[in-house]
Amino acid sequence: MQESAVQESPVQHGTTFDALRTQLQEAATAFADGPDALEGILLGIVDDVDRAVREPLEVFPVCHHSPASAVAMARRLREKQPKVVYLELCEDMAPLLTELRNCRLPVAVQAFASEVDGFPAEWAPLSVVAPITEASAEYQAIAYALDTPGVELILVDRSSDHVFQWQADDGAQPAGEPADPDAPAAPEEEAALHGDAVGVEIGDLRPRFAELEEHLLHHGRVRHWSEWWHQYVELPLGDSDHDTYRQVMLLIGSLFRRLAPGDPARVRVDEDRERHMWTRMREHLAASGTDPADCLYVCGAFHAASRVAEFGVHGADTFEISPPSASTWQYGLIPSSHAAIEAQFGLAAGSVSITATQWAKNLKRTRIRPFRLAGQAGTKKAAKPRKAAAPALAAQEPAPDTATDMLSGFLRRPPVLDRLDEAELLGWSVEIVRAARRNGYLASTADAIAVFETSILLAGMRDRAKPTPYDFQDAAITCIEKDTVPGRRDVRRLVEIMMGGDRIGQVGYDALPPLARDVHDRLAPLGLRLQQRGVQRALLDMASRPELEKCSDVLWMLRHLMPQGTARPIMGERRLGERPIQESWDLALGTHQRALIELGYEGVSIEQVLEQRLRRTAYGPQATTATVLQAVEDATLYLPSRRLADELGTRALEILATERSVDGAPEVLRRVRRLLGYYRTSEPVLPAWIESFVKTGYAHYCTLLPTACTDEDATVRQVAAMLGFLFSMEGLALSLGCDRTQLELAFAQSHPQEPAKVALLWAARVHLGQLSRTELRARCDELLDNPLVVPAYPRYLSGFLHALEPVPQLADFVVETVSNAFARLPDPVLLPWLPTLITTLRSGGAELAPLLIREAGRIFPGRLAALDTWVPPWLDQPAAAAAAPARGRAAALLTDHPETCDAVAALLGCEGTWTAPDQGRAGAALITRHPDTARALEVLLAARQR
Repeated sequence: MQESAVQESPVQHGTTFDALRTQLQEAATAFADGPDALEGILLGIVDDVDRAVREPLEVFPVCHHSPASAVAMARRLREKQPKVVYLELCEDMAPLLTELRNCRLPVAVQAFASEVDGFPAEWAPLSVVAPITEASAEYQAIAYALDTPGVELILVDRSSDHVFQWQADDGAQPAGEPADPDAPAAPEEEAALHGDAVGVEIGDLRPRFAELEEHLLHHGRVRHWSEWWHQYVELPLGDSDHDTYRQVMLLIGSLFRRLAPGDPARVRVDEDRERHMWTRMREHLAASGTDPADCLYVCGAFHAASRVAEFGVHGADTFEISPPSASTWQYGLIPSSHAAIEAQFGLAAGSVSITATQWAKNLKRTRIRPFRLAGQAGTKKAAKPRKAAAPALAAQEPAPDTATDMLSGFLRRPPVLDRLDEAELLGWSVEIVRAARRNGYLASTADAIAVFETSILLAGMRDRAKPTPYDFQDAAITCIEKDTVPGRRDVRRLVEIMMGGDRIGQVGYDALPPLARDVHDRLAPLGLRLQQRGVQRALLDMASRPELEKCSDVLWMLRHLMPQGTARPIMGERRLGERPIQESWDLALGTHQRALIELGYEGVSIEQVLEQRLRRTAYGPQATTATVLQAVEDATLYLPSRRLADELGTRALEILATERSVDGAPEVLRRVRRLLGYYRTSEPVLPAWIESFVKTGYAHYCTLLPTACTDEDATVRQVAAMLGFLFSMEGLALSLGCDRTQLELAFAQSHPQEPAKVALLWAARVHLGQLSRTELRARCDELLDNPLVVPAYPRYLSGFLHALEPVPQLADFVVETVSNAFARLPDPVLLPWLPTLITTLRSGGAELAPLLIREAGRIFPGRLAALDTWVPPWLDQPAAAAAAPARGRAAALLTDHPETCDAVAALLGCEGTWTAPDQGRAGAALITRHPDTARALEVLLAARQR
């Protein structure tokens, strides 16, 4: 960007504003006790107005969302009929403006870049929005240019890419305009329609000198800037002629510009924007050969009073526009609202709705016919076709050198006092009482009279003959809202609704990106008005209407991609290997239209966007094995192709091999079990990646087990998940070539110190056969007998509880340990321990508690009367053990019930007779009769030892 180069006031002045200069110079001398800086400011303001008025290319100053500017613009366009309209708006947004006719205003033109190149990575995604309302000068200019044959609309402001380029040069974080701290918060849903986008507006006209704004608000007896602007600018300029409006707006822009604090970064950006716009206009004039008199330049009043050297058609050509970055920008229209505009640009709540009401009043009073795009949604009637733009007539337009000084008369004229419109105020008072009663307030006719009289009183106290909507709002709050708000809306919000409410725009179907249109088309069989705001219920009966299964697929993908609440399942779920029969959904696509449109910037179909996001998750710097396995599961659930799932599964295998912690072990175990169960039931063979994952995971967790047992950062839940992976995947891993010696060595090297991990390892050794249940029971009895260990017994119990993950067959033993604790511990020890026990069960075993409860229900008697004679199974084991040697359980079962074996023998064609079982050598007899298996095993073991 170029350094600030300011064009000073011209030395030779014309005669247009000489009288005004003389009056201001005398005023400066009188108020400042002699010529001083005040004189320079006042005369400089006049010079700025004079220079802009004399410019051959007419400069039309506006203020954003100003009804007075919109009325003046409509009137000027009908009078002048320019052939070229230069508009202060990002130049790369021009192709979208034709789609405005397919929308219901307000909407916002958006530029969006999800992947940045040339900007800090933390800025992504980049988003720029330019909201457009019907009561705005820019919409009048756009509607005139697009619907009038022979008129060209040129956007001349910096591109969306340059918005962030210049902020990056200043080292600033991109952000929107600060909100007015005195303004009440807007409704969250409507105020968030623009998201985190940077807002650009045409005609940002607000004092940048805090003391000046405070002075204006104090002496104007208003609370915030929107109210001051409505009272002292909008109303006086609503009926003014073109010259008066133009010169007053130039005066305000120059005043705010000269009294702005010298923030170098902001001043440099403002001046570079002005250089950029004038450079683009001169380039177009040179290329097209258009006469500047046939053009109109629409910009903010702040930029209209520019003093840069490049100002004007004859300005210096020294500014070089830098090339855009390599970032890829997408463009579209998103819905906007009055509340979103107020929140983003720091306006008072309800001010944009009040300006819309004022716009309608101005049109009715001035009888000016506004411009509307043909076919514009939300308009009362279609716009009439325009005639071709006629050349500007010198007889109708005064030459720039013969401009009339309308500014002096406007400044000397006393304020015009509007007479009180009692009928309007009375209607407001009655309507607000009616609305208050509907919302739970105990309001009556007396409150309507009080609001009426208080409005007049407040206006008189503030030196106003006619109460403004802001006076009426204060009066309604004072008279109706007492101590509490009975319903959802307070009186302030009720007044805003009564004054027009928060109008929310909508992007039409034809203006949607291809992805959004594809979603609407694919959900058309539901028969719902998907563009309508609010929640709609969709019932899908796939059994009777199989075509709705495709709608179900789309809805599940939208639920995965869109914000919460866009598509919410009420009945039905999607799991691996299952297909739905009936589903019920709550849909709010119209409410979340912006999110759907921004989704369209990422691809042309939701399948493509989902695939891109899953790949981004899997290959991102924060990817873990658990997150990649989740991506594999999502790809299997939502996308029909196995290709992506296999690719992501291979990526999960790569990450697992590089991980050195067990933080994600529980999630890895849960997802691998689910995927393995799905592939075993739905595929003829397992995918290669999951076989490799099981082999790698078996070796990986065997290696990490000794470290995890002694690591204080590794929780007992994570160690249990590791053991669960090793035990549940052991059969598959061994069949794929893994060696069980790895697991035995890992257990031999594991020496935990924490009680929970010690108990967990004891349970695992029972599973491996290294520890019998009798030995485990003896160790638990020793813990309960040791008074020094009793306070830590809940931690051992927590380890046993988590052992149900890798060794679920120990559920009866865990019930036994808890029962023994209750039976053997004395009350002074048991009662203080109960809260710890409950906390341990709730926090450490929330997922395994159902298994424990089910096992307890199986062991304990079902009736209270049976409890007195009930003997726990673990206490009855000695008698059963004594009776066991008398007869083998398996042999006794076969000899007592031989029918099953006889039937199998008859089926196989075998003949034989039953012999008495050998009580001493039942198993040895089988080995003696069939020795081949034992001999083959001996040969195999001998070969491995060599």
